[in-house]
Amino acid sequence: MSVADVIHGGLIHPRRVSVLADHASRLIPMGAQVLDVGSGDGLLSAAIAERRPDLQIEGLDVLVRPGGPIQVSPFDGRTIPARSNSVDVVTFFDVLHHAADPASLLREGARVARSCIVVKDHVCEGAFARWTLRLMDHVGNARHGVALPHNYWSAMQWSAAIAELRLDPAVWQIGGLGLYPWPASAVFGRKLHLLARLGLEQPAR
Repeated sequence: MSVADVIHGGLIHPRRVSVLADHASRLIPMGAQVLDVGSGDGLLSAAIAERRPDLQIEGLDVLVRPGGPIQVSPFDGRTIPARSNSVDVVTFFDVLHHAADPASLLREGARVARSCIVVKDHVCEGAFARWTLRLMDHVGNARHGVALPHNYWSAMQWSAAIAELRLDPAVWQIGGLGLYPWPASAVFGRKLHLLARLGLEQPAR
């Protein structure tokens, strides 16, 4: 294991889980049934559940890790194995840029959710943005065997996808999430991170 892996696993990942759990806890409606697509190790979902005991959270992942803190079922990374309008909220936490077809997976989320989709992902704009995002992805995910297609969207691509699915960006925040301490935030924070709650104006098909 490299020094970067040790730092990420011991410092960056625990902070990311805590900060994102705080953000997600204020975005998910009360009493919601939540499907977390791309749960990974399940620690983020578990942290949200600790903060929000009113929620029911289950996970999906392409690579199911044994012994996780929440129930995670396998899926193929493309089609969500659930009926249309069968859960209140679908969450994608740093997942869509790992998909072979992010737009298709977002459409699946819109199909399955009744209320909204909560997304944390990236916006790829500005000097060295793609290089920085690729580096973060490699350090955080390569050792776990996670696919790294690097499908990062620009702000224009995000807007086009949201408009096509007729989603309502009720919460739309770029940057300022507090995922990294100083001075790492100056390099890996910036305006590379997106947090959004996308309401379902009408079922997207």
